[in-house]
Amino acid sequence: MFMKKVELLSPVGNKDMLYQAVFNGCDAVYLSGNNYGARKYADNFSNQELIEAIKFCHLYGVKVYVTVNTLIYDDEVDNLVSYVEFLHRNNVDAIIMQDLGMIDLIHKTFPNLEIHASTQAHNHNEYGIKYLQDLGVKRIVLAREMSLNEINSLNTSLEKEVFVYGALCVCYSGCCLFSSLNGGRSGNRGECVGSCRLPYKIMKNNKIEEGLGEYPLSLREFNTINKLKEILDSNIDSLKIEGRMKSPFYVGYVTRLYRMLIDKYYAGEEMKLSENDYKNLKKLYNRKFTTGFLFNDKNIANIKTSNHQGIKIGSVIKTTPKYIYIKITDDSLFQEDAIRFANANKGMVVNKLYDEKKLLKSNIKKGNICLVDNKVGLKEKDIVLKTIDKKLNDELSILPKRKIKIKFSCQFLKGNKFEITVTDNTNILTKTGNIVENAIKREVTYDDIKRQLEKVGNTPFEVEKTIIKKDDNIFVNLKDINEIRRKILDELINVRENTISHPFVKNKLNISKNRASDDELKIIVSVYNEKQLLVCLANKVNTIITSNFNLYNKYKKENVYFRLPRVNMKYDEFNNEKLVVNEIGAINKYKNNNILICDYPLNVTNSYTKNLLLNDLKELTLSVEIDFNRLKNIKNYDKTILTIYTHLELMIMKYCPIKNYFGKCMGCNKNDSKYYLVDKNNNKYPIISNNCMTTILHYKTINSIDKIKEYVNLKIRRFKIDLYDEDENTTDKILKKIKMLIDDN
Repeated sequence: MFMKKVELLSPVGNKDMLYQAVFNGCDAVYLSGNNYGARKYADNFSNQELIEAIKFCHLYGVKVYVTVNTLIYDDEVDNLVSYVEFLHRNNVDAIIMQDLGMIDLIHKTFPNLEIHASTQAHNHNEYGIKYLQDLGVKRIVLAREMSLNEINSLNTSLEKEVFVYGALCVCYSGCCLFSSLNGGRSGNRGECVGSCRLPYKIMKNNKIEEGLGEYPLSLREFNTINKLKEILDSNIDSLKIEGRMKSPFYVGYVTRLYRMLIDKYYAGEEMKLSENDYKNLKKLYNRKFTTGFLFNDKNIANIKTSNHQGIKIGSVIKTTPKYIYIKITDDSLFQEDAIRFANANKGMVVNKLYDEKKLLKSNIKKGNICLVDNKVGLKEKDIVLKTIDKKLNDELSILPKRKIKIKFSCQFLKGNKFEITVTDNTNILTKTGNIVENAIKREVTYDDIKRQLEKVGNTPFEVEKTIIKKDDNIFVNLKDINEIRRKILDELINVRENTISHPFVKNKLNISKNRASDDELKIIVSVYNEKQLLVCLANKVNTIITSNFNLYNKYKKENVYFRLPRVNMKYDEFNNEKLVVNEIGAINKYKNNNILICDYPLNVTNSYTKNLLLNDLKELTLSVEIDFNRLKNIKNYDKTILTIYTHLELMIMKYCPIKNYFGKCMGCNKNDSKYYLVDKNNNKYPIISNNCMTTILHYKTINSIDKIKEYVNLKIRRFKIDLYDEDENTTDKILKKIKMLIDDN
């Protein structure tokens, strides 16, 4: 019985990574062009480089998936479609996408092109997966927060792809606004500044408390290599390595080890790494390792540092203004290695290395004392970590060979043109040469023919088998055999490089442009408590939203909506209710028998996503990442809500930073204490914990109420405010100001 092998999918941020990934044994790579990819600051590929990369990968039987997984604005749609058409015409195997409207548009425009739903699409439950399947998606990249048991229990025919190695985001992917609102660089647009890797304190009530570390949002490096058998025993189709911003050596080595272990699994051999293999993984990159949410690992964070830790190689025993004296206790230290002093959190490259006599050396072995130049001004004794191993990198720069197995079969029959056929088990090519003659002097033997055919030299091929059918006492010019061999292998290279995964088809779509709405102006308010709700009722607010189900039940006759969570693994049954949805699974679950509106976490940034979602929703809220200039490009605002006052949810995470900061559960749900994340500028971000599902709010209130006149001039008719800790008086003032500004229009 044929067993479908799992795919090994490697990250590629530049050409060097591409070669490392392919020659170390990946089955597929994911990479990006210069736009629309969620790693904008990787080197990435020009259009010509993409063509070359696809040909190169296809030559070796490696698939290419191109990331087109950013949110798209209306003024970018035409260029995006042209770019996808370029990829499709050049035989890309699939594109990876986040934007719902673009997934729908691209599938309808290019029905043969395979689409994978990026983890940025927040793929974490069965109903959401079914929604994506109905849009034409063929594969889902599952949220890193899902456990292996949850993944195995999914009832879906879509291919399932999971991350198995690399960096972990602390926030559910596609749900993070931290970088966008603080650094002006959106994670949903591939520009993440890594806010989760910065230092923070935690404030309890009004007092900053000391914790176990200063990096409560920084997760460890994901490493499932010791759990790989359990993953391979599951029903997962593709194993994904993270790391388009890492080094080529990291990509190559991690790919090599996973390739080796996967092959051992299918061969029924013991799956085991050597101690040196594991040490090399640490040298290449680690923030300490975790098996992550996939295996419900409790040690998921490294709150002491967000830096690469490498391996410990010794200790500082003495410092002077000129030298640092190091006792080497583990491994060896080489010139051009990089080291970090753990407590001082300072790093350097060892350009010059000295022995105890201050003589220059190329390396100092374990057990000895060495000196390095004190370029970092170190004054205290410290632990020394090796973070770059020059010798290891030099070894990894020598790429292993990856050969394509081929078989030759040929006929050399007198009076006929000789015939050579080659196959790679997929393609079969045949070429003929000159007429085979009777030998007058020297006969061309079986071994002569075999030797000429198998001279594949520096080609990417390796001859697995050669079958020769020949008459006795024949003569052909051996140069002719060589020439035919070269031509047929060149043709095979060309055929493989131009493999067509999905025949190109382009549909012409008629996109309807709805007229701008003439609806009455409406105010929508999301309340945090009953006092705020009562003020809203007194001010005759059109729609009120609450996350408190008891409050909803009490007032639902007053046009109150119940706000559902952003993460749903299990759904309650609702019929004839008014619901606010925050993820596509809830839309799919409740669309047929409830009234639905959606909030800003659905990331609606263009008219296509808006029109798609309005097939199932009464109203929708635009993304908070659309600035005024982009807002003007939305084609119409029918049934569209704009958030003008909010305490933005910057992150939603399956992780409790409070617990990890203090080293114990603080019982957030059982007391009235208020917790804040405090950055280096003393900005305070409220932390809301609900059974260890944590939400971090922005430190400041986003307030564009004074721009209502401009918004109304754009024909926007629905305005939403999100309340948090406002008292009744403040709530009343906000509502009266909005009504006054609306009435002025």
